[in-house]
Amino acid sequence: MSSVAFACYTIIVNSVKKTAVASDPTSPIETPEGSRPVVVAAMSGGVDSAVAAALLKDQGFEVIGLTMNLYALPRDACRSEDLRSCCGLKARDDAHRVALALGLEHFTADFRKDFEEAVVADFCREYSRGRTPNPCLRCNRFIKFDRLWVRAKRLGAVAIATGHYARIARDPETGLWRLLKGADPDKDQSYFLYTLTQEQLGRTLFPVGGYRKSEVRTLATRLGLPVAEKRESQEICFIPDRDYGRFLRERMPEAFRPGPIVDLKGKIIGGHEGILNFTVGQRKGMGIAAPQPLYVISVDAARNTIVAGTNKELYADRLSVSETNWVAGDLPTKPREAAVKIRSKHAEAKARLVPREGGRVIVEFEKPQRAITPGQAAVFYDGEVVLGGGTIEKMGSNLHI
Repeated sequence: MSSVAFACYTIIVNSVKKTAVASDPTSPIETPEGSRPVVVAAMSGGVDSAVAAALLKDQGFEVIGLTMNLYALPRDACRSEDLRSCCGLKARDDAHRVALALGLEHFTADFRKDFEEAVVADFCREYSRGRTPNPCLRCNRFIKFDRLWVRAKRLGAVAIATGHYARIARDPETGLWRLLKGADPDKDQSYFLYTLTQEQLGRTLFPVGGYRKSEVRTLATRLGLPVAEKRESQEICFIPDRDYGRFLRERMPEAFRPGPIVDLKGKIIGGHEGILNFTVGQRKGMGIAAPQPLYVISVDAARNTIVAGTNKELYADRLSVSETNWVAGDLPTKPREAAVKIRSKHAEAKARLVPREGGRVIVEFEKPQRAITPGQAAVFYDGEVVLGGGTIEKMGSNLHI
């Protein structure tokens, strides 16, 4: 077996020179002598997953391309040249063309039922509860790094690979796997991966994690990949027109009930046609004349009420999270400092993490943060290392510590 192939799980691409880290003797991979490790590359039809597959092949792996059929888009959108989604026939066709160009076997796996139950249904439930979910996190947790792995094992794979901009390395002191930010700060996707476990990290490769996006585009062009100039996919693949209100109304019209908009003192200042039309920090759609612009401060599903306030009133210095996952260890037993992101594009903010019973964590920010949103994730960092994260439940200065 070549030294590059033997590296397998611990390959970290650091530059366009495709430098690989030496193998770790504690790696869980067991590959018969003289054979090439089989890696299933998740191919979405985009440039990142295409280059990831190409890099793996170049590094000596036996690569099998697999495209996930996740959601049935409307017929008029499914093959549209303007479609910016990893769902639909256009995406699958593009992935197949890339596989042909690279000389890879290519399969399609039907995960529509799993995706509906784990991602789409949860998306609807969370909005009906007055929360703002992140379906990409759910997809990673339950589909890409769970159901995809089950299918990959049937194909004889020892690992799966995706086009995420993140990196994986083993901690030389503890022997545990560490999840690191991608080398490109503008494309880093580690926020969406905080739910990964040690077991999952040990069987996952992120081949483009050490590249900048511009370098990935350059590699795709040099390799003659048919998706080299393809535009970025959008955030929520199953709502290609980004009209969340329309999607939710079609799925659950009974959830759209008129109700009041109140200020922080409880005074009624307006009305709404359904809390599912609103999220924390939103300004558009309230239709209220006021001396200062008004924003959604919170969504009270139990009372079918929107609470509105000024931009200043959007800020809070504490939040609580549940369903925490600690990537490289157990829940801390005492408070510690960390940098925290409350949205994928949010600038990290210094904070103190206070562990509580039941895996909960109270986050105390050094400075108040704007529009902390229940249902989104708070992800904790120590420099480039992802410590863990959880789902935001509540925010406010009066949270009990």
